[in-house]
Amino acid sequence: MKFAVLRFPGSNCDQDCLRTLRDNFGQAADPVWHKETSVTGYDVIIIPGGFSYGDYLRCGAFARYSPVMAAVREAAGRGTPVLGICNGFQILCEAGMLPGALVRNRGLHFICRHVHLRLGLTASPFTSSGTVGQVLRIPIAHGEGCYFAAPDTLDQLEGDGRIAFRYCTPDGEVSAEANPNGSLANIAGILNKRGNVLGLMPHPERACEQRLGSTDGRLVFDSIIQSALSAVK
Repeated sequence: MKFAVLRFPGSNCDQDCLRTLRDNFGQAADPVWHKETSVTGYDVIIIPGGFSYGDYLRCGAFARYSPVMAAVREAAGRGTPVLGICNGFQILCEAGMLPGALVRNRGLHFICRHVHLRLGLTASPFTSSGTVGQVLRIPIAHGEGCYFAAPDTLDQLEGDGRIAFRYCTPDGEVSAEANPNGSLANIAGILNKRGNVLGLMPHPERACEQRLGSTDGRLVFDSIIQSALSAVK
């Protein structure tokens, strides 16, 4: 398998993703500069976290116009899995590849800490290694991670079963107290209609080694790898 990890001016989690893929999972992974116009030859595309273009205007608002995003959109249309983490989630929403938007955290403060997530589905290439209701401990690091969408969009996400992760308590209860940023419906990650594009605010690449405090993020990468290998067979 071969992973493309996009790199924009201001990206700061691309190296985390590259190291995780190479060292923890033994996968081939290349950084792909934002001015590239092709992602041909890659089996999976990751849009990492950071502050693309300094987060000027809105998070992800400039990155959506980078040449590489046209290629990402085409690849997603062909069924290539695309994972947007943190700023990557923001970019996917700005690019119209996922519905809704990420706005300022409820408390107007940057938050950097571990949170708990409840897995909402397993019928996707990003979650197939887990079980519905499974609780993961994964860190967040964002100032604009509050997911917002119109009521009809939320209803559609709920009805289609496209809410992949919700913020929860350690016991798996989805509650206001467990919501770190004010996201509607405690949403931490959603899928597109086809199921091959996932936007996720928490950082699974920072939860793949016990010395970092958790290995729960491995579920996302294990799922991607196993799903891709199964597709090849």
